[in-house]
Amino acid sequence: MFAARSVVMFTLLPLFAGCQMLAPKSADTPASTAGMIRMQGELTGQNGKLMFQPCDEHRLYVVLDKGNTGILQETASVVDKNGKAFADLRGNFVASKAAGSEGELSLYQFYRVERPSDACMDPNFKRLTIHASGNGPKWNLNASGKGMVLERQGKEPFAVPYMEEQLPDGRFNLVTDANNQHVELWVAPQRCVDTVNGSVQHLTAQLRVNGQVQQGCAYYGGGRND
Repeated sequence: MFAARSVVMFTLLPLFAGCQMLAPKSADTPASTAGMIRMQGELTGQNGKLMFQPCDEHRLYVVLDKGNTGILQETASVVDKNGKAFADLRGNFVASKAAGSEGELSLYQFYRVERPSDACMDPNFKRLTIHASGNGPKWNLNASGKGMVLERQGKEPFAVPYMEEQLPDGRFNLVTDANNQHVELWVAPQRCVDTVNGSVQHLTAQLRVNGQVQQGCAYYGGGRND
């Protein structure tokens, strides 16, 4: 399995080794992604181009990495044996006016890139504000406007209300005190790689429960328009 995945990755590497990899941030990079469209779907390499197909759609978009997000090399690190990856992206989508031809995606932000999964069918995504997880031991935290649910290996799920505090440089934390548990989730806008599944996410996370610290990664859910 590893050998097959490696062959696919190296087959795609010519796609990922172009000037976009090291190019400086371009003058047309916007200061904010507000007003752009966020979509989830599948990334593949086709005819020397990186293509994006949104969930439950047949349309294809050529990916233009206008925000220098590094999506090309990130995709190379997670493609499956069929050369596919799941991606959660934000940018400007321009559909083709000609039947059977490709549109364009001017990409400015990615939230996560990971191996193909059933993420397109996640029923909870739209209501989540943030998802965070880590390993050693495994933990998982989902937050929405109704509260947070913390799951930890070997422990019962912990569902409670919380408060959010905004910090400088795009950082924030979630805090709750309930059932003799003091829980904090500290989040920062920094690329993060899950050490178990290889998923690349746009936020780092640190979970603190009664002073015990665990590291992890995070991404914004559909309920947060950042």
